[in-house]
Amino acid sequence: MAYLLGVVLFALAILISVSLHEAGHMVTAKKFGMKVTRYFVGFGPTIWSFRRGETEYGLKAIPLGGFCKIVGMTPQDDDVAPADESRVMWRFPVWKRTVVMSAGSVTHFGLAIVALWLAAVFMGLPNPDFPATEEQARQEPAVVAVTDCVVVEYVARACEAGDPASPAAQAGLRDGDRILAVSGTPVDTWGDMLEAIRGADPGPATVRYERDGTTGTVEAELAAVQRPELGTDEGPLSTVAALGVGLRIEKPGMVTYGPIEAFGATGDYLRQMAVGTVEAMMRIPEKIPALWASITGAERDIDTPISVVGASRLGGEAVANDAWELFVLLFISLNFFVGVFNLLPLLPLDGGHIAIAWFEKARSWLYAVLGRPDPGRVDYFKLMPLTYAVLLIGGAFTLLTITADVVNPITLFSR
Repeated sequence: MAYLLGVVLFALAILISVSLHEAGHMVTAKKFGMKVTRYFVGFGPTIWSFRRGETEYGLKAIPLGGFCKIVGMTPQDDDVAPADESRVMWRFPVWKRTVVMSAGSVTHFGLAIVALWLAAVFMGLPNPDFPATEEQARQEPAVVAVTDCVVVEYVARACEAGDPASPAAQAGLRDGDRILAVSGTPVDTWGDMLEAIRGADPGPATVRYERDGTTGTVEAELAAVQRPELGTDEGPLSTVAALGVGLRIEKPGMVTYGPIEAFGATGDYLRQMAVGTVEAMMRIPEKIPALWASITGAERDIDTPISVVGASRLGGEAVANDAWELFVLLFISLNFFVGVFNLLPLLPLDGGHIAIAWFEKARSWLYAVLGRPDPGRVDYFKLMPLTYAVLLIGGAFTLLTITADVVNPITLFSR
């Protein structure tokens, strides 16, 4: 039940953000004097609507987005009444059209920023010093958390009856001990400790440690386990030694901030998202084969793109596991990604209209410098083949991600 509630809540949050996106277009267009005739949430048959002034507002049956109709977005629009000719969008200065067309993305950015600040104050943001990757973890001090057992086979599971007891626990090591040496090999970082243990044979080993400022030595009987080569998750398994410890990180995973400090933390997180979003968008083409493979039976790569369906499912998982911070961060990341993606200079995205508006202005300026007649507005009809190509590619990619999210979804929690 909690999972379903999370899915519905996240889908509703997406619908609200998209509706506010369209409201951003509408409000700025009206502010500049452009005529907006319709503003609807959803698509398909109209469920309910009302008219206020010159604009019809309403709700449609398919809650998959929304739209607003601004009269005369392009010179080729043929549904402009003679009385509205002076208010068509394409006649307004390019800076005003830029504001209107970018208002949707600005709304998404605004939602992300406000949600980030609130999260920083009341929920916490991921600690930038917390190791996010295996390589970062290997640079941490070799402070250990002693496990109850060692799992001989290479599987991720909890201890079960019959598993060998942890050599570290049997030797008397405790949570928070810092390993200094293994059988005479000095250890400084977690990576050093892993290499020292892997370099030893299963059996007796001398472990020197530090506890509360005092050093000590214990004799441990290293267990024999099956593992791949150090630093890899796949490949041939071999028999190696194990101490029965995990990395203990004293830093908190989430950090809360005061109202003033939260502004700086929000800015830092936004910069990280900006870099991550650009990198993720650049990797999309190379992830398509992995998406297709996940549909045809391969394991789903957690780094593959997801659709709103996949995002909603992750939102459901977050709620089901009481991980509301993940729910909020998913919402923030999605809004930021949509805001950036929508500004790409491709039709029919808002960024495509902005790019054309500034191209027209630059071309008019250049022709004036050269003393040639103004070539006028871009003919959108000539751009239709490119627009259809973008729609076809985008539609196919959306269908691919939705199918993968239904057939082989990404999961962050074991169920």
